Amino acid sequence: MNLVVELASMKSRSIILPLIKKDLLLEIRQQYTFYGVLLYIASTTFVVYLSMGQPDDKVWNGLFWVLQLFVCINAVAKSFLQDSKGRMLYFYSIAGPTDFILSKLIFNAILMLLMNLLSLAVFTLLLGNPISKMGEFILISILGGISLSLVFTFLAAIAAKAQQQAALMAIMGFPIIIPQLLLLMKISSAAFSSVIQDGWWNMVGMLTGLDLMIVALAYILFPFLWKD
Repeated sequence: MNLVVELASMKSRSIILPLIKKDLLLEIRQQYTFYGVLLYIASTTFVVYLSMGQPDDKVWNGLFWVLQLFVCINAVAKSFLQDSKGRMLYFYSIAGPTDFILSKLIFNAILMLLMNLLSLAVFTLLLGNPISKMGEFILISILGGISLSLVFTFLAAIAAKAQQQAALMAIMGFPIIIPQLLLLMKISSAAFSSVIQDGWWNMVGMLTGLDLMIVALAYILFPFLWKD
């Protein structure tokens, strides 16, 4: 109740943090979602360990990013689908569209960052640690987790306005996420070598630019969905 009063009393320009706090409290109360994703990470990694032991560098890298894709779908893509129509009408009365979408993007980026680091810990525990440059790989993991969360948050915002949410997200997400995954695998593969290849930082800048473009698109286009 106190959070509802706090949200209602906030002006639009300062409501982003209370909206993030609201999502955090909902995530804490619905702990089955969080623990379900953790179980998915642990069980999937354990099955890979039982089936192939400790894979080589390329397989390890590819499996890690494929796992991050499905973790993101389970942990982040539900952000808009769990809000009822009545709750969205309430948010419409107290917040602006840009504040609402930015709060979702920030919260899901933080959530995916946590899941990404947990996945990396489980991977290194069960499948070994073939990474030569851990600092660079952690940097790419952080950027990659944030990038995946931004994409699926934006797709979830669009799909929430349609009747077939899951099908629409799959149709829109496939041509977007496959090039992004290939770019992440290409960039992160340098962390398994003792020498950083030429143009590596250019590819990191490209990934960062893609993330900024998604945020800009969400900032510009979400107000049109908000009015619907």
